[in-house]
Amino acid sequence: MKIVNFKINGKHKFGIINADGIVDVSAIYGNKYPSLKAFLENEEVSGLTEIALAKADYDPDQVEYLPVIDNPTKIICVGMNYSEKRAEFNELNPEPTLFVRFADSQTGHLTFINKPTESHEFDYEGELAVIIGKKCSHVSEADAFDVIAGYSCYMDGSARDWQHSWYTAGKNWPKTGAFGPYLTSKDEIQDPHNLSIRTFLNANEVQCDNTKNMIHKIPYLIAYISTFTPLSPGDVIITGSPGGVGKKRTPPLFLQEGDCVEVEIEGLGRLRNAIREASVV
Repeated sequence: MKIVNFKINGKHKFGIINADGIVDVSAIYGNKYPSLKAFLENEEVSGLTEIALAKADYDPDQVEYLPVIDNPTKIICVGMNYSEKRAEFNELNPEPTLFVRFADSQTGHLTFINKPTESHEFDYEGELAVIIGKKCSHVSEADAFDVIAGYSCYMDGSARDWQHSWYTAGKNWPKTGAFGPYLTSKDEIQDPHNLSIRTFLNANEVQCDNTKNMIHKIPYLIAYISTFTPLSPGDVIITGSPGGVGKKRTPPLFLQEGDCVEVEIEGLGRLRNAIREASVV
């Protein structure tokens, strides 16, 4: 099941993508669940199975895509989680490298990503996002998949020249992290650790790997993170980017106004965004 978060005619909605288009789940529940996050806080994704068979209300071309979860309580990002990436940055730390994103740093599928005017090293990073579906704390690795609602693609735009000895300043400019196109329910993904993950810049492949090459696997990340902070429905864990980032290329390859960046993950769709200078907004 593929669940999309969107706006149409100024109204915030969420729905299910089927063969005919988008089924407006918000219309079925009325004001009970004003957002996908609110739905996840009260219901299981599996409860939407029958609704997925309904007649579509909208064509996907009619809607404005929002981040899959546009109002998460927490976005926790994992850095240096693929061998090639670790080698590029000479990363030796054996523990997960974590940092946070703020909700307002996100944007949706087919929207503009804003290149910060103050950055001359705005980089691409394609990543697998995990969306939490249950409130949890101190989750064991054995139980970790039970708290997942689904998966999506993420383009973790990075202002490298603002990543000093920490990551936060380089990761939280408005509309620099693209999240979408939709949430794919976990039942559709047999093994999240065996998915091709690729990033394209202007139709040229710049990153290519497989999620089986994650250093820290999803169950370990959920167990590790939930040990020091509770997780809630709608929280997002971004699991790291493969090697091939622009910063470490010769010559460096950074995002510029007019570029098109895409993240494609097997079974999860293809997230597409154009780049514009933040100063034009």
